Amino acid sequence: MVFEYPKGVELIAGVDEVGRGPLVGAVVTAAVILDPHQPILGLNDSKKLSEKKRLLLAEEIKQKALAWSLGRAEAEEIDQLNILHATMLAMKRAVENLKIQPHFVLVDGNRVPELMIPAQAIVKGDGLVAEISAASILAKVARDQEMAELDKRYPEYAFAQHKGYPTALHLAKLAELGPLAQHRRSFAPVRKLLNTL
Repeated sequence: MVFEYPKGVELIAGVDEVGRGPLVGAVVTAAVILDPHQPILGLNDSKKLSEKKRLLLAEEIKQKALAWSLGRAEAEEIDQLNILHATMLAMKRAVENLKIQPHFVLVDGNRVPELMIPAQAIVKGDGLVAEISAASILAKVARDQEMAELDKRYPEYAFAQHKGYPTALHLAKLAELGPLAQHRRSFAPVRKLLNTL
């Protein structure tokens, strides 16, 4: 499937998120406006790239893009709003943080945040649209770095290994050590644990 870009639109931003599923930390989003005169080879859904490749591409995106920015919604906001609304808020923040205002926004998934700019949702857009691929890479690299930092502060939770996702290891550590302030209270495994304390 080949994506057809909106006709006659110059500045297109791609938007994607990382971190809807984890039990800990923020949901991180990125918005990217690529420069058509500086193509970036190898862009793809961040999940299909090795960590090494993601890091290299992230640097290239930051150097060559016309504009890029990150957005986020913290664990507290996720607990207050729910993960869907928090993700939309984080996406909105990423778009609003761009130093150049795009004319059109392409968002990975099946929903678009409330924006003052025309937008379109593209299911599996991170594998179809270069701008969304670039956004997925920046968001993934940023969130992974945050998990590495959290791992340094709390090595006993092994965040560098599971990135906060509800793996068997993370659930075991959670049961053994209890939740941190950064854990999402509204997510079932954390909520159940808190109810037993």
